[in-house]
Amino acid sequence: MASIEGAPGTVLLDATGEPVEEVSEFFATMLACGASFSSLRSYGLALLRWWRFLAAIEVPWQRASRLEARDFVLWMRLVGPAGRQSGYAPATINHALAVIKMFYADRISTGSGGPLINPVPDADHRAGRRSQAHHNPMQPLGPGPRAPFRQKMPERIPRHLPDRLFDELFATLRSDRDRALLAFYVSTGARASELLGVTVDRVNVGDQRIGVHRKGSGRLQWLPASADAFVWLRLYEQQTRRPDGEQALWLTRRRPVRQLTYSAARRMLQRANESLGTAWTLHDLRHTAAQRMVDDPKMSLSDVQWVLGHAHITTTQIYLRPREEEVVSRVLAHHRDRAERPTAPPPSPVDTAGYSAEVLAVLFGGPRP
Repeated sequence: MASIEGAPGTVLLDATGEPVEEVSEFFATMLACGASFSSLRSYGLALLRWWRFLAAIEVPWQRASRLEARDFVLWMRLVGPAGRQSGYAPATINHALAVIKMFYADRISTGSGGPLINPVPDADHRAGRRSQAHHNPMQPLGPGPRAPFRQKMPERIPRHLPDRLFDELFATLRSDRDRALLAFYVSTGARASELLGVTVDRVNVGDQRIGVHRKGSGRLQWLPASADAFVWLRLYEQQTRRPDGEQALWLTRRRPVRQLTYSAARRMLQRANESLGTAWTLHDLRHTAAQRMVDDPKMSLSDVQWVLGHAHITTTQIYLRPREEEVVSRVLAHHRDRAERPTAPPPSPVDTAGYSAEVLAVLFGGPRP
């Protein structure tokens, strides 16, 4: 993966270090369709895995078939990225298959590369028919059958930091810059890359807002932040010597001073995790901000949707799901309440005066005299 002047954002290099022309043309098509440069990088990483796999088994990309796609999925399931014991996550595998399918569909439509077949198969219900074409509009949409090789996605509950654990994480940070970053992450709910891309002209201290460019659409959105975040930002700016003409808000602490990258911000959080023995991620901070807002009865779900930048409110609804530790706590409290509840006195015996034994046997059952 590399960026070359004159190329469409990101290019894929072959074993000789030369850009793969067919992939560059595919990226140009994606740009023309409105894809962002960050999306091109994501597509490029998926195609890079595919290219390396084909090179290992000595199969040209033009000759790849469904068999190679199957073996590629098996390889990703067994051999994961560095530092991970298991294979790639199901979402990563499905994304790779989607990108490969898009690439071959683009090459087939242009007629380049000779006679091609798409190695990633379609789902059976999509062959010539639209999925759920006859769906009842009064009923919710249900998931259709998975296409071959697609992985089953586990139900994920967003992981957030409780206040006590967040305070411990905040206390381990080494600089005011890192504290300001953490404070903005948990008060704005911005994605990691969105906050790191903020420039100095996108900070409005008077209105207590910060402007971020949303992932995907690229639109500018001014997000409210906490007063503490701006206090830490002020302390960070007092200690920073900003180079002339540098517009990035978040800068490195070591020379040469330049814009803080995602990898550097992630490493900052990893150092804090190492001292605490935890494994929090930058995205967990976004989940923390979302969960705090959802738990506030004064904020509606549509308010949280706007802050998070979700296109559909159904995406925001994942924060309404009960969390395991909270459910366990409530169930244990339920059992304690039942154990401490006073036992009701037994019912008083029925006064049988004036009733014959035969009548009582008819009313309450039992053997007749």
